[in-house]
Amino acid sequence: MHFEIDFNSDEAIYIQLRNQIILQIANETLKDGVSLPSVRQLADSLGVNMHTVNKAYTILKQDGYLKLDRRKGAVVCVEIADKSVHAEEMCKDFKIMVAQAKCKNISLEEIHYMIEKVYHDLMDS
Repeated sequence: MHFEIDFNSDEAIYIQLRNQIILQIANETLKDGVSLPSVRQLADSLGVNMHTVNKAYTILKQDGYLKLDRRKGAVVCVEIADKSVHAEEMCKDFKIMVAQAKCKNISLEEIHYMIEKVYHDLMDS
């Protein structure tokens, strides 16, 4: 597992970390049951504040990607208890993305192409 933080990005560091962990779970670099580094270890290796890593882990736990175990720490555990809740959340995210695309004159066909490309890229990695 490898994480890269762009300290010059407008995107918050905890969001960058959260997104990278989700991408690694999706492409199976991080598999179910794998323990992530402790908050302190990861913060030290990335050169960030422990609260930043803790916030990323907390959000990942709330979103159903991690479970926190007293002995093992943060463990990858993708929960699919209620798919409809996740689908509803994704619709909210898609709504903003589609609105951004509309503002930039990106067509529905182009959006479909981008989604299919990203989906296939994740499946092939």
